[in-house]
Amino acid sequence: MPTWYMAPTIINTFLESYDFSGKSIILFATSGGSGFGIMAILAGIDRGYVTREEGLARMERIVSFLEKADRFHGAYPHWWDGDTGKVKPFGQKDNGGDLVETAFLIQGLLAVHQYYVNGNEKEKALAQRIDQIWRDVDWNWYRQGGQNVLYWHWSPTYGWEMNFPVHGYNECMIMYILAAASPTHGVPAAVYHDGWAQNGAIVSPHKVEGIELHLRYQGTEAGPLFWAQYSFLGLDPVGLKDEYCPSYFHEMRNLTLVNRAYCIRNPKHYKGFGPDCWGLTASYSVNGYAAHAPNERDDQGVISPTAALSSIVYTPEQSLQVMRHLYEMGDKVFGPYGFYDAFSETDNWYPQRYLAIDQGPIAVMIENYRTGLLWKLFMSHPDVRKGLEKLGFSTGK
Repeated sequence: MPTWYMAPTIINTFLESYDFSGKSIILFATSGGSGFGIMAILAGIDRGYVTREEGLARMERIVSFLEKADRFHGAYPHWWDGDTGKVKPFGQKDNGGDLVETAFLIQGLLAVHQYYVNGNEKEKALAQRIDQIWRDVDWNWYRQGGQNVLYWHWSPTYGWEMNFPVHGYNECMIMYILAAASPTHGVPAAVYHDGWAQNGAIVSPHKVEGIELHLRYQGTEAGPLFWAQYSFLGLDPVGLKDEYCPSYFHEMRNLTLVNRAYCIRNPKHYKGFGPDCWGLTASYSVNGYAAHAPNERDDQGVISPTAALSSIVYTPEQSLQVMRHLYEMGDKVFGPYGFYDAFSETDNWYPQRYLAIDQGPIAVMIENYRTGLLWKLFMSHPDVRKGLEKLGFSTGK
């Protein structure tokens, strides 16, 4: 399994099996999940679930944390100590900058910037602080000596030993767009074309479950559904195209339909799978954490509610069918903060847990489906528009 899917099993086993009496718990904070979370907060502010003043206070607190938290050539680590902002290693050699998670965070911050940039004095001041964080990320550093590709990790201890050049297609497209868009450390367009698109090798028309896909998916014929979601929480896929893909919306819709069709076919005969219960993506799993995907190798009989629900922008009728079914399943899958992260009817496994990288996209994509709020905010940022133009994207708007 590719390195980027492996989360330490401490997440799944430590909290459930360890006796904490007389001991303190150090809380982790996650950078990418925080980016998704702050976009969800924007939706909450805009809908009046929290007041604008309460929302601003929360955003100020988050930005204050980010200003003091560990950064590595401007890029944040995957995890921090939630109190001190010091890096918490995601793995032995993953104790430095994580450019992919940083991109997910920056995507959210740029949406926040646009929400406040024309507001009152306190709001404008926050937008200016966010702009500085954005400008501080040294995307060029992560080219490892000026190569035309971006590397996922850099460690002050282990340097480039993680050795993960990022090629498409997977969830990382937003990283390349932001790297090109940076007003201070912008990478040349060739980094996108040579590194992400590999000079056109990313184009690989094929069919899965009888459904046409245009792009090559790393390591598989059709990736897990977070590949259709993380980059497009702010980046609007509607009308988006470039020389490698004639319609990113159509491609991501078809990727979602492949996932659904596979679950309906259900070749491994798992209990519960069907038109009202589908969705394979990265989440907690029966045996830890896994990137569930629509193939027999990566299908473990685990349904992750975020998969179908965060795809509502692509498949509204089909996603709402799943949502209604999940509500009918009751408190086995629904808790105080929404649907739990994952479950398996076959294994009678219903963990009452949440995961930021899954929970955040549900709220964000539902809002994008209803109003397009987060898409409008992110796409309105002048640097984002320049970056897309630099790479040859057309938005149709």
